[in-house]
Amino acid sequence: MMVIISYLLFLIFASFLFDFWMIIFSLFILGGLFFIKFGLGFFVFMSQGLGMDFLSYSLSCLSIWICLLMVLASAMLYQDKFYFSLFGFSLLVLLFTLIIAFCSLNLFVFYLFFEVSLVMTLVLILGWGGQPERISAGVYLLFYTLVVSLPMMISMFFLYYGGGSLDYFFFNIVGGNFLYFCVNLVFFVKIPMYFIHLWLPKAHVEAPISGSMILAGVMLKLGGYGLMRTMKIFLNISYLNLLFIVISILGGVYISMVCLRQSDLKMLIAYSSVSHMGMVMAGILTLNIWGYLGGMILMLAHGLSSSGLFCLANLVYERTHSRSLYLNGGFINIMPSVSLWWFLLCSSNMAAPPSLNLMGEIILICSLSIYSKMLVLCMFFLVFYSAAYSLFLYSYTQHGKLFVGLYSFYLVSMREYYLVFLHWIPLNLLFLKSEGLVYWG
Repeated sequence: MMVIISYLLFLIFASFLFDFWMIIFSLFILGGLFFIKFGLGFFVFMSQGLGMDFLSYSLSCLSIWICLLMVLASAMLYQDKFYFSLFGFSLLVLLFTLIIAFCSLNLFVFYLFFEVSLVMTLVLILGWGGQPERISAGVYLLFYTLVVSLPMMISMFFLYYGGGSLDYFFFNIVGGNFLYFCVNLVFFVKIPMYFIHLWLPKAHVEAPISGSMILAGVMLKLGGYGLMRTMKIFLNISYLNLLFIVISILGGVYISMVCLRQSDLKMLIAYSSVSHMGMVMAGILTLNIWGYLGGMILMLAHGLSSSGLFCLANLVYERTHSRSLYLNGGFINIMPSVSLWWFLLCSSNMAAPPSLNLMGEIILICSLSIYSKMLVLCMFFLVFYSAAYSLFLYSYTQHGKLFVGLYSFYLVSMREYYLVFLHWIPLNLLFLKSEGLVYWG
């Protein structure tokens, strides 16, 4: 573990000395080290206060994969010479903080790097966002999280005073309604839960493609990961979970209907993230093994499918300079090969086989139906509307009349095909090797 952390630190300092695009090759080596060294299975590998179970391993691999694809997606920065070295440095620092957050065995270290990763995401949005509104989007992102971070920090001091340690292994059942809200509210914001989700669409719309990818791919997963680690403290007051399960599921249904009214490509994909992560949050709060497994699988699947959809939306935006569904139509006539990738990723987003989303949603539906039969009706509408807005997104962008300005644009490069391909392949190959995803429990 310390070898990987040391390697990351070396890359951060080396990014000032070497060509920025050599970082892609280095990140490939790092990703290979993870897969070859540890394999796809349950393991624990501890040193220097860092350790891994399958949950940490999966999310660390997802972080490395998404960061690698972020470099691939941001080739325009290199071509335009737009502070690409600083971008590479920021990206490596962000990857370093995410891996430490996921691999830490201590709640305080996790909290510390959780906040640092937020700052680095803010740097990406403010530094490389395209619109002046990125400043207000950054303020939304920062203050939604910081306002609820202070109660969590104070509650950590209380937990340390009561238990003598903040290591996950030594957590005891503490309870207390006020403590429940103080500890978990920061994770509810980060997932994000309905009612406190408004920062997410704004941040997505104003972020550059790399910012949207890391937000959808990894940053939302920090909230789910934190809930999985801290819920064992509140087993004696688990009745509070019912309130948030109902908010998540009903909010997901409402947000799915909002998606059907969207005319902005990035806004639609951002709102779909709120819907999917609401299902993840509800599954985790059931506190059964099905909910935890389904939550972990759907987090991985959503990270890949949502990030891929943002890449396709950016591919369209770079050519038409518009995110409007009314102007971006009829692409099947001029880019049929890209239309195939739209279909594949939209079908994955609606949990069609053989995507990993299907496996995650089936397990979560089982978990929530075990928890309460009343939730089955809500889950029906949630899954139905999820399919509806995915079809809406595909049909509006690929069919219909061409906008007159679309008759003059440049073709899709091999880099962009490769980028979308690398999102879709693990999303569907992991489904075929799904027994490896249920080792953790």
